[in-house]
Amino acid sequence: MTTMPSSSPGRKRARTSPRRRGRTRPVACPARGALAAARRAVADAAPDTGTWPAERVGVVLGVGSSSLSTYVTEFCHLGADRPERVSPLALPRSVPSMAAGEVATDLGAQGPNFTTSSACASGATAIGVAWDLLRSGTCDIVLADGSESARSRMTATCFTRMRALSRRREHPQLASRPFDAARDGFVLGEGAAVLVLERFAHARARGAPVQAVLRGYGAGADAHHPVVPHPHGHGAVRAIHAALEDAACEPGDVSLVNAHGTSTPLNDAAEAAALNRVFGADMPPVTAAKGVIGHALGAAGAIQAAYTVLALRRRTVPPVANFEGQDGDHKLDVVAGQPRPVVGNTGLSCSFGFGGQNAVLLFTTD
Repeated sequence: MTTMPSSSPGRKRARTSPRRRGRTRPVACPARGALAAARRAVADAAPDTGTWPAERVGVVLGVGSSSLSTYVTEFCHLGADRPERVSPLALPRSVPSMAAGEVATDLGAQGPNFTTSSACASGATAIGVAWDLLRSGTCDIVLADGSESARSRMTATCFTRMRALSRRREHPQLASRPFDAARDGFVLGEGAAVLVLERFAHARARGAPVQAVLRGYGAGADAHHPVVPHPHGHGAVRAIHAALEDAACEPGDVSLVNAHGTSTPLNDAAEAAALNRVFGADMPPVTAAKGVIGHALGAAGAIQAAYTVLALRRRTVPPVANFEGQDGDHKLDVVAGQPRPVVGNTGLSCSFGFGGQNAVLLFTTD
């Protein structure tokens, strides 16, 4: 998928066939998804990697954390006084920026290469930072992505100890229920999404298949609490307004909101409060993907961005899974039960995370 920051994003998910470069060394968990998604994205956006100006092709990868499973395995060896069994690849596997480096090595992208880490907003932050690289003239193409796997016992244990995960073990298919009155926590997921970003003129000149235009980006911090969002959503409101202002849009221009929607009591309530403050009685349809795919942590914002582009292009807002009714004073127009047609061409994708991280993207289609 190619989209553009007045300019252009890319495609999510995976190619499983082997790449011509091959690889024999193990890679960190975030890199595996990022590699698969990046190959698929580049194939879809169709740049000629053999002739592209490699030094002006960047990679910005959103990763919330390194693979905790790596730490657990290697520290067990060390704790058992067996340092000789610690893998020599333990360090490179654990460095978050290694995932971006793996993508660059695989595709030959020699421009700026780094990761963004803003907790569960990391993927959205990566897209916003990638756009800034294009707007500044530093790059011609940026692969902006998020990738993370939460399939680690330590990850699950940590979130369980924080009481952030759903306890509906007897009916796991009903566990993740964004904005529902009976929500009790999220379900861990994994995934990756890559968007190929270019300036509009650059994409048009090479005949790229443009999927959407990234017009606005807003980011900021709650500066409130390490893990609890501001109860009134002040930071989220500022980020949404910043994205709208960046895109020269008004709240009434927004056709759909792809909400962060973690399915936790405090986070969903704060996000609902923020959306009500921005949109009031003119609330656009609201969807949230985590009811279906779970919470991919640092990758979630990039996956949501791809979902938002797909919803706009297919002119359909997907429903929120397991939603039956809302609680609290801040009601949303939650799409439930059946998909709903999109009226308009503007979508807002909201991502929030620990530390009061807020990142919001605004996309449009013709």
